[in-house]
Amino acid sequence: MNFQTGGTQLRNLLGLRVDPVAVAFRTEPPPDVPHVGTPAPAGCAYWRLAAEGQVFFTRPTDHHNCPIGAHTHGVALPADAARELGGLLEMMARIQYIRMDEVPTIPRLGTTFGVAIYAPLTATPVEPDVIIVQGNAKQVMLLAEALYAAGLHYDPAARLRPTCAIVPTATEAGRASLSLGCIGNRVYTGLADSELYVAIPGAQLNAVLEKLETVVAANRTLEEFHHQRELHHQRKAQGASSR
Repeated sequence: MNFQTGGTQLRNLLGLRVDPVAVAFRTEPPPDVPHVGTPAPAGCAYWRLAAEGQVFFTRPTDHHNCPIGAHTHGVALPADAARELGGLLEMMARIQYIRMDEVPTIPRLGTTFGVAIYAPLTATPVEPDVIIVQGNAKQVMLLAEALYAAGLHYDPAARLRPTCAIVPTATEAGRASLSLGCIGNRVYTGLADSELYVAIPGAQLNAVLEKLETVVAANRTLEEFHHQRELHHQRKAQGASSR
């Protein structure tokens, strides 16, 4: 499909603040796509760069600064980063942020990490494996309704921390995944307090867009219907109270 058109349609129909982000995993980077350059402090920080319009790829070493993100993306860690991951998990358990028995249940990419290509969906140079949509509760409501209308598999419950676990959920399980975000992600991405994420398998984009326009139009019609109904109820109540 034309991802530029699809990305524009997705953003405009939902009224998103930022472009959806396309992420693809390949063995080698595509021609003419630059390396990110400076490794980010967290893997999800690359989402922010892509949402801002950058197109680039990362290597495994570019994820070593983020031991938890490296874990969810199947990146093998050197000894010092592995120790940092263990220490970080112990600290999180000590402050009761997580339980250690949760760790084995965190989703993880099962394929060998070669490179990851990040881009705004409208500028992706390759077919994405996952599309990350950032929006407020109403926007996510509309997207969830489109997923349901399209008959697609999705997680009806929001995934808790870490946020980056929605990537392997979408790619490995082939189903859309909702995340409320986590505090680390919110720091590194600038995610607004009112926003959350939906990760959509790239192969499902066409089916979602086919239903989304209808879902948005139906909600606008129902919104007006309910406003008029509420107004009628208010007038009726005011008339009764004035007698």
